[in-house]
This record gives sequence, C-alpha cells and structure tokens, in this order.
Amino acid sequence: MTSDELFDRVADELIPLGVSTGILFGKRALKVHGKAFACLKGDYLAFKLGEGTPAHTKALALPGSELFDASGKNQPFKDWVAVPRTHADQWLGLAKTALKSLTP
Repeated sequence: MTSDELFDRVADELIPLGVSTGILFGKRALKVHGKAFACLKGDYLAFKLGEGTPAHTKALALPGSELFDASGKNQPFKDWVAVPRTHADQWLGLAKTALKSLTP
C-alpha cells in the first residue's frame, strides 16, 4: 500500500469527526477548522503533537522518526514529528492525538 493510500485510510476514519483534507506546504494535509494537524511528505506523515508532550516524545522515539522539515532546508518545526510509513500502524492514533489538541 502506498503512503497516499495509507493517508486516505486515516482521512476516511477522521472525516466523520469534522476533519477535511487540504494542502499544507504543497503537500496533502489533514485539517480541522482550517488548521492543519498532519501533513504527508513522501513516505512520512507528520503530526503536530507539541514539543515536550508525551505523544511527541513517543512519536520521536519511533525508529526513523524525525522532526518535520517541510522545506527540506534543515529548518524543522519543533512541534511536529514526521513518522515513516514503516510505522503506518501508528498513524491513525497519532492523528487522533494531534486532532485533540486542536479541538475543544
């Protein structure tokens, strides 16, 4: 299964919760109330988890995960963690965690 197909699966699960798909930095993204909380870049899905949170720490500890560098210019976003497709089984849970931080 491709990264795009895996992204679509996550999106399909979250759409009933008010999530929409869109674009962030020219990449496919998941949004709620116009704010992005996940972004697909190649074989990584990045999640806005908040620096220092337990979810951020746990996601960053997954082998191959890294801070999300949307531009590719070594300027990562400290609140975002990019998780490789090898951990796609974690994507939905991480997306739900990121979503919760943006919804009341």
